[in-house]
Amino acid sequence: MLIKVSDPTLQTVFFSIIFLSLLLLSIRKNDTETFFSKEATNQLKGFSILAIIFSHIGYFLSSDTRFLYPFSVLAGVGVNLFLFLSGFGLTISQIKSPLSPLQFYQKRLFRLFIPMWTVIIIFFAMDFFILNKSYPLSEIVQGFLGFFPRADIFINLDSPLWYFTVIFFYYLIFPLVSFRKILFLSPLLVLFLSLFVLKLPLPIDKDVLKLYNLHFLAFPLGMLFGLSIQHIKLKLNKFLKLFVFSICTIIFLYTSIHSGVSEGPKIEQIISLITALSLAVIFAFSRFDFRLLSVFGIYSYEIYLLHWPILSRYNLFLGIPPVLDIILNLGLILFLGYALQKAIEKITRRF
Repeated sequence: MLIKVSDPTLQTVFFSIIFLSLLLLSIRKNDTETFFSKEATNQLKGFSILAIIFSHIGYFLSSDTRFLYPFSVLAGVGVNLFLFLSGFGLTISQIKSPLSPLQFYQKRLFRLFIPMWTVIIIFFAMDFFILNKSYPLSEIVQGFLGFFPRADIFINLDSPLWYFTVIFFYYLIFPLVSFRKILFLSPLLVLFLSLFVLKLPLPIDKDVLKLYNLHFLAFPLGMLFGLSIQHIKLKLNKFLKLFVFSICTIIFLYTSIHSGVSEGPKIEQIISLITALSLAVIFAFSRFDFRLLSVFGIYSYEIYLLHWPILSRYNLFLGIPPVLDIILNLGLILFLGYALQKAIEKITRRF
């Protein structure tokens, strides 16, 4: 269902004023001295999921692609950030509390699959009973197995779930290459396995394969960063921090617009990673905590699972001014993400 936008530039200005005002009102001072702290990673997750949502709205659900520009140009950066943070977080966790492959799978895969299963069951049922829409048995079975080989926004249940297959793949191979004795080699092994699998005749859509090729570097890069940060004690004076912060801000602003999308997948991937890494440094050195981003970051996985079907098929606010439509939908998706996370937590505690 398209959001009709009569004056995309003016509507984007209105949205910018409201969104940036809420963002500024949510600022809190960050007193933590930890480099790349939990607060920084939560804000990056929040930034990433919002970038993906804005891109999906601006390019696929808006009647005019100028709506939400330039908020809508960072979906690829958001995906790279999620993969980077996943590789980083798993590596840090493995260093602090090593798990055997079986322990890792018991802990991680349960948390990965239960929310996804819950969401796809809900939307399979809603589509069937409300929209009279059904799906092939093969797609249903593949969905429950975590395999999403197609990402057609009009045909498939939840097209952004192509990403789930990617993260599932990394979760499967990570514990197999992350033993203490070879931990320093694990990023290279993950990279090698990724390249090897991408060379196979995978039973996936060509557009999904293109997405795989655009983002395969981010996860092992996050692992490398997680290993490196354990041996680096970064102490910079205020001037140097400000200098690095300023340089990374300039890089981020430039590469966000000059993304290399039309210059081939390799250049696009490199520029997207540069944008993602510059943003990571910005938040790592920031002395402020944008609580709005942190909240979206805490529930980012649930929001990722929920946002596309709600926006594309169950938009309750369609017909009102586009800016209000987006704000209300963001609030609704955030609330549902919170409710889903709390419900899953109660279920998992019992097991």
